[in-house]
Amino acid sequence: MVRRLVLGCGSLGGDLVEQLAGRGGTVTVVTDRKGRAEDLRSDGIDAREGDPADPSTYPDAVDLVIVGGQSPRLNLDAARAASEHCPDAPLVVYLGDDAEPSVRDEVYALADEVIDPQEVVTDRILDAVGTSHTERLNRLMRVLRNVDGRLAVVMHDNPDPDAIAAALALQAIAERAGVEADACYFGDISHQENRALVNLLELDLRVLDEVPSDDEYAGFALVDHSRPGVNDRLPPETTIDIVIDHHPPRAPVEAAYVDLRRGVGATSTLLAEYLDRLGIVPDTTVATALLFGIQVDTNDFTREVSTADFEAAAFLIPHVDMALLERVETPSLTSETMETLARAISNRDVRGNVLTTNVGDIRERDALAQAADHLLGMEGVEVTVVYGLMDGTVYVSGRARGARVDLGEAFRDALGTIGSAGGHADMAGAQIPLGILDDVGDDSRESLATIVTDIVAGRMFETLEHATPTPSLDTDVAFEYPIDE
Repeated sequence: MVRRLVLGCGSLGGDLVEQLAGRGGTVTVVTDRKGRAEDLRSDGIDAREGDPADPSTYPDAVDLVIVGGQSPRLNLDAARAASEHCPDAPLVVYLGDDAEPSVRDEVYALADEVIDPQEVVTDRILDAVGTSHTERLNRLMRVLRNVDGRLAVVMHDNPDPDAIAAALALQAIAERAGVEADACYFGDISHQENRALVNLLELDLRVLDEVPSDDEYAGFALVDHSRPGVNDRLPPETTIDIVIDHHPPRAPVEAAYVDLRRGVGATSTLLAEYLDRLGIVPDTTVATALLFGIQVDTNDFTREVSTADFEAAAFLIPHVDMALLERVETPSLTSETMETLARAISNRDVRGNVLTTNVGDIRERDALAQAADHLLGMEGVEVTVVYGLMDGTVYVSGRARGARVDLGEAFRDALGTIGSAGGHADMAGAQIPLGILDDVGDDSRESLATIVTDIVAGRMFETLEHATPTPSLDTDVAFEYPIDE
């Protein structure tokens, strides 16, 4: 049973109270208008005459506080009192008419949701206090405000545009909650599009060479992946405050706040939704990064795309630097990528509609994904698996188009027992430690390549041959994340 407290009762607040009274739970109103309190009591509503900013008039237990008076300054006073007296209850504040900038800023800093009369009407208020989206948003803001210090927003290793953009957006949301945050990652950004995104937008990202000390960050958030120590270098036992991701889970995800939604094409879509619902206008940098993140993860709105992805793009486009986005989208290929692509073509092994290829030693992991994308354009090929060696690890990248199997599941079945593997139905990745095989001398590199090919290609061909058809997607089921795509 939801116990709602309404502070102040102007004309808008009165309409809201009448609507809330017809719902489940309870409604208590505190208003300084004597006649209004009497009218509400005659309608069977618990209405108390008093100062909405006086906590002595509040009930003992409250699950949700709504400030609904007409005066912006009086609403701010009530919001201050409610925030202090009911710290665990989500706070929704109607801004009132012609609010001064200082009042507006403080209301936004205090409230979990702000209703601005210049932008919304009563039905938006009802939506804000009664939908699962808003409940989710309120929980996120509450967790952020409980971070007593600096927050580390950690992307997965060697982050892609979706992870980078999501981290930037969560930084902006943390700032709204009064929390300073750093967008962090382990590894390298080697894909030319990803480097172009960072360089052209002049992004301030923190590269973590080692695990931060205990006193450096008061909280940790994970974006575009969901468990510490899996595709990031945090200790697995790290306490996580926030997880936001759109990938399939393979194990329980533990955090104070978790948002795992499979029915969207990108984590950037979820963060754009948060910004929109919070009334945060993204700056050009964040908006451009988010739109690019959505475009990349949905393959320009052609892969696993949802209505939410289009809605997020519509929200972002007015704030995007299109000229800059075009430059990010069309960077030049590096010589390493060209060499990797050439070896991938030369070493390809095609069986039916499946192509695998060992490109040997690599210097840029992202070159594998680019080669897998390019090879998918070959006639008759529906699945590509490209793999190479770097730093004692075999990295594998896969792509699928029109295939009847779930590539992510196939990767997990084929390679998950000897490494880390996962992904989407049409995009997947894996990492396999070489172990003692990596100790062979240079004269044995050819033998090592043969062994790796036998293991990776052999397992993938066998698994894909016996794989079951791709199941239909259930948008209500939460997912985790792919390992490295």
